[in-house]
Amino acid sequence: MPRSFFRNATIASACLAASGAFAQTTVTVAQPADIRSTNPGVNRDNTTDGVVLNIVEGLVGYRMDGSVGPLLAQSVDVSKDGLTYTFKLRKGVKFHNDAPMTSADVAWNWKRYMDPKTDWRCTSEYDGRNGLKVVETTTPDDSTFVMKINKPSAVFLDTLARTDCGMTAILHKSSVKADGSWDKPVGTGPFKLAEWKRGEYVTVTAFKGYTSPAGATKSDGYTGLKTPLVDTVKFIVVPDAATAAAGLKSGAIDAGQITSSDAQELKNDRNLTVQAPPEAIKNVLLIQTRDPLLKNQKLRQAIAASLDIEQIVAAASEGLGSVNNSAIHKGSAFYSPAQKKGWHYDPAQAAKLLREAGYKGEKITIQTNKRAHVPSYTVAVLAQAMMQSVGINAQLEVLEWATQLDRYNSGNYQISSFSYSSRLDPALSYEQFSGPKDKQARKVWEDPQALKLIDDSFAESDPKKRQALFDQIHALMIQQVPMVMLFNGLDAWAVRKRIGGFAVWEGKPRMWGVSVNAAGAAKGG
Repeated sequence: MPRSFFRNATIASACLAASGAFAQTTVTVAQPADIRSTNPGVNRDNTTDGVVLNIVEGLVGYRMDGSVGPLLAQSVDVSKDGLTYTFKLRKGVKFHNDAPMTSADVAWNWKRYMDPKTDWRCTSEYDGRNGLKVVETTTPDDSTFVMKINKPSAVFLDTLARTDCGMTAILHKSSVKADGSWDKPVGTGPFKLAEWKRGEYVTVTAFKGYTSPAGATKSDGYTGLKTPLVDTVKFIVVPDAATAAAGLKSGAIDAGQITSSDAQELKNDRNLTVQAPPEAIKNVLLIQTRDPLLKNQKLRQAIAASLDIEQIVAAASEGLGSVNNSAIHKGSAFYSPAQKKGWHYDPAQAAKLLREAGYKGEKITIQTNKRAHVPSYTVAVLAQAMMQSVGINAQLEVLEWATQLDRYNSGNYQISSFSYSSRLDPALSYEQFSGPKDKQARKVWEDPQALKLIDDSFAESDPKKRQALFDQIHALMIQQVPMVMLFNGLDAWAVRKRIGGFAVWEGKPRMWGVSVNAAGAAKGG
């Protein structure tokens, strides 16, 4: 039977939901792939996180500016030596089975996460393998959970909040079977899991017993006001971009991720709005500083000066993106005026630097791939043309993504058109590409002064002092050009105008606060 039949059947199913056959407050969200699991921080990807984080919550969560705030915790107290974290839990929080949440539940979850059998993505962040270790946890009373660590860390709470860690979700014990294997999430979030039909859809329903943190008046990242306003959300798998666009136009789909090229067309549909919120993803050109040619800093500076980054970003993002030469994303509380300083397009200066570098026309290869939804190839083609225009013998090498990733991990490239996943804390963002190459060949920047400043930023908790460190690191990066940071990633989404309050943050749809207007619900579209 043809694959189009299954696509059409999926859309037809979505139509029934939109028309009120299930509930007038059903919202249908199309995603390009199925989730990998329902186990927070285990066997996951960004699409998985986007569903699961509507169901579960952790002690703390990200705010919109990338800082961390209390969530299931009412407050977090840190000792003067930075080694003891005391979490006072919110009163009245219930799991989806209506059981009350206590510190015993938090302790059970932590023990489960630290068990290697759980295969939690972030165990190594806390067991000492990466330097930081939780040495003790205690539960002085039902509403208090205490964690002690081996050394001060500015990113301890940030890692607890990380979405790829599943927000270190606090789950009820019934989430696992009697033998300890995973069953399904019984969390505390605004929605609870109803059904997962693999390869087709995931349905979640409003948790009527949900309570937002006291005093919350608006949503703030994954914290703040998180009231579920619709009865049901159905996440359907629509891998074909053209099918998703057709479903959005017809009203079968209420919201869905779209390509940047489709965004231009769908903007003109009177029944749709298009959102393209920036994320902390970094789209970059990596430069191998140990390469015999590219170890020359003036040659790297010439490459940066040869690039009309404004033009590259406009083309690679279909006009939706904006230039950011900083490893700190624009929405961060640490995105200071100093972070706005970057490289300047100056072909004459590029030619001058090439002469000073002693460049004699040697070939420089840019590695790239043609994956959809990433700008790698467009960036590489434009960079090649711009570099050639100032006399750099730039050539493209188009690879399968798996091959390019292997080359990246082994440091086997001259220039690589690449993208890094989101890291909201600046220290973690810099750490993604910085470090000694003798220990990790995938690292890009190994300047000793920069590495010392980055290490200091992990230990320093004072925001003003951290800001000064990050500003110094950025100035060094602009000078040394270990890579050219171009712009932050974005995912374009289209939303039916019958839907109010829909928001995507860091590429993931947040379904709390989403409503269906009465006229739209009556019309079913």
